[in-house]
Amino acid sequence: MRVAGAHDALGSTLAWQAGFQAVWASSFEISASRCLPDASVLTMTEYLAAATNMQKAVGIPVVADVDTGYGNNLNVAHMVREYEAGRITAVCIEDKVYPKVNSFAATSHDLLPVSDFARRIGTAKAAQRGEDFYVIARTEALINGLGVEEALKRCYAYAEAGADAVLIHSKKKDQQEIVEFLDGWDGRLPVVVVPTTYPQWSAAEAEKHGASVVIYANQGLRATVQALRETFRTICQDGTSLGVEDVIAPVSDIFALQKLDEWLALEA
Repeated sequence: MRVAGAHDALGSTLAWQAGFQAVWASSFEISASRCLPDASVLTMTEYLAAATNMQKAVGIPVVADVDTGYGNNLNVAHMVREYEAGRITAVCIEDKVYPKVNSFAATSHDLLPVSDFARRIGTAKAAQRGEDFYVIARTEALINGLGVEEALKRCYAYAEAGADAVLIHSKKKDQQEIVEFLDGWDGRLPVVVVPTTYPQWSAAEAEKHGASVVIYANQGLRATVQALRETFRTICQDGTSLGVEDVIAPVSDIFALQKLDEWLALEA
């Protein structure tokens, strides 16, 4: 499965139209859309609102990045019930200590003890009411420099605690330690990978090595920033939008994304 990161309904719809099979409600993107750091600054309510708006707009699953779960185990139980009620398909909880900071930030990335996070996963699974809600356990062991053996140990413990899948993350420039993890994994649960810092590794190659899900977590946001920066600079410098009109979407495209005709038909 190939998944695209987004932070709003528009981005989710564009990902769906492009052929992605699911959308990642990225805490990094949602925070950045507010010009705030991905550092446990926003509340669960704010992240949930973004994710539910995304899910309303698309006919594919939304997987919500819920950081460390927004507090203690009771907060995690509350989060699961709220996201499940919002028809979100899955949540992904990471084993960092709260407050977390984005994995690629040059700062410490301390982890919870294995047993504590395993209980957190158990609480999340116990809190859900239906069978069609999934909890992904994400380990930041490689981000914290603890190595593949520690990452495997943690993921096996999280699987025993009831996780539906595990996510293994790395900030290395190549995929070698991810491949080592996949080679050592016994296949008991699906594995999710996020090739942000090793983009040369294709989804097809990841799948060959045993990854079940590949998330392109923030490329859409980064493309948007670059496109807006160039477009706004050109308009400001030229004093006219003529120089960009051939490379930006026509207003009719926006009407189509808004489903304007359907809404006008309702009024008629």
